Amino acid sequence: MFRRVVFLCALFAVVLILTSFSMAQDLEEGMTASDFSFPDASGKMYSMEDWPGRVLVVNYVDPDESDLNDHFTDALKQAKKDGLLTDEKYKGIGIADCAATWKPNFAIRAIAGRKAKKYNTVILFDYDGELREEWGLEIDTANVIILDKNRVVQGIIRGRVPDDHVDDLVKLVSGLQEEQ
Repeated sequence: MFRRVVFLCALFAVVLILTSFSMAQDLEEGMTASDFSFPDASGKMYSMEDWPGRVLVVNYVDPDESDLNDHFTDALKQAKKDGLLTDEKYKGIGIADCAATWKPNFAIRAIAGRKAKKYNTVILFDYDGELREEWGLEIDTANVIILDKNRVVQGIIRGRVPDDHVDDLVKLVSGLQEEQ
């Protein structure tokens, strides 16, 4: 009898674990993104609630691939300079996937510091890769997630943003910030 109870409990645990894995779904367009909470280099914690009512462009990046989407980020920076994007309605942030690299955290913070200065933005640190897992993002690359003011995914690129998509994505971000 005891063996049977132990076997049934173990079987139930396995089914529960497998069910929870199968219920997890990668973040896709039209889905509402779950919030996150990560520190910046000084230890200050940030979440999406720190930028209420703004369109967010989240660059979730393996530090080994930190330059992969600079062409897209440069285009957003230019759009901001041209007045197409405003600080009141748009925010681009970076999140370093520290678990995806061999680099030590001090080196990641140095890379992030240069990027934060270049793009006048906030870079956060996901030390355990938890957002990558939760959102179903790619490892060992860069991911770009475009969220509207309600945190609904309007665009997601796993890997390098294709050159021929850059202008359309900048227009998407610009249009989203104008929506009421």
